[in-house]
Amino acid sequence: MYLQGVDSIFDIVCSDNKNGKTYYKDIHKESEIQFSKYNFEVADIEMLITEFNSKYKECKRVLKHDLPLPAYDLCISDSNIFNILDSPKALSKTERANYILQIRDLSKGCAQLYKKQELERIEW
Repeated sequence: MYLQGVDSIFDIVCSDNKNGKTYYKDIHKESEIQFSKYNFEVADIEMLITEFNSKYKECKRVLKHDLPLPAYDLCISDSNIFNILDSPKALSKTERANYILQIRDLSKGCAQLYKKQELERIEW
């Protein structure tokens, strides 16, 4: 936005060619509208909490099997679920802090295991 001197993300030029300019809004406006409606109005909070807990447990289990990349995928999924839960302020301050700590725990576990395996690969 700064480089193009625009005040709205929707006014960023993504492409400028012989066919004209393509703006961010041309590509992403409809998805922004739909995902905002989902995040703030439609999301099933109870289902998302259950899914977060299931993915958290699965990530921990996968880490025990020395698989940092699949575990990281689960960690990212949990982070996305947290963002949806956090959007409509569905979590108390204490719950929010707990979710952040759980995601930190997962990401730390993934990073440590990945680094450990990376060092082991170097020794080959």
